Amino acid sequence: MMMRAAADPNDTGRVPRHVAIIMDGNGRWASARHLPKLAGHKAGGDALKRTIQASAQAGIEWLTIYAFSSENWGRPEDEVGGLMGLMKLYLRGEFKEMKAQGVRLRIIGDLSRFASDLRAEIEGAVAETEHNTRLNLNVALSYGGRDEIVRAVKRIAATVKDGRFDPDTLTEDLFATALDTHGIPDPDLIIRTSGEVRLSNFLLWQSAYAELVFQDVLWPDYGAEHLQDALNTYAQRERRYGRR
Repeated sequence: MMMRAAADPNDTGRVPRHVAIIMDGNGRWASARHLPKLAGHKAGGDALKRTIQASAQAGIEWLTIYAFSSENWGRPEDEVGGLMGLMKLYLRGEFKEMKAQGVRLRIIGDLSRFASDLRAEIEGAVAETEHNTRLNLNVALSYGGRDEIVRAVKRIAATVKDGRFDPDTLTEDLFATALDTHGIPDPDLIIRTSGEVRLSNFLLWQSAYAELVFQDVLWPDYGAEHLQDALNTYAQRERRYGRR
């Protein structure tokens, strides 16, 4: 079997600048251990902590995680409530350490659907870390790629209706400024765990030329070694962007 070269964090041409992760498998992890789903989500929080640390050590500048999709609101009420509670605990417990490590928190998605107290805590955490520079952590909350595009179209349509924008001048770059990810580089690498092979409505516009890596590991078991394996795979890819 041919050995893959390890990604060198000092080689910016081989280490992706922006990694996005679809964190999948919490429920199956819990079911395999005869535990409630919430236990899987808690273990997933530990995996996220490991991955944030490993990403910073690898020299990744941007990490985007799919934490709660717009479709997740359709899950059982007790599970959604448990997830909201976990978000509060994470913000109050792990946030200080994340802040001390130089992580900058940003949110993509529709926060309007969250309760006002949780929304205030999220917005406060974003404000408190705005000057951190070691790692940019983008958390997708109440996020869906199609919903993001629709909301972007509505923003642009409003400016057209008001006479502030000529639709004939619209370009891809201008459209991107209306997306939640405005100012954030497109992902170089998208990772999905749990063995599933699909994007599940994640970063549909931004993933146009991303490299995709699917790993057969449930998210709560994810660690630095799995991230490194994905980086090794990425390092062997030749990115052409449709030019040849």
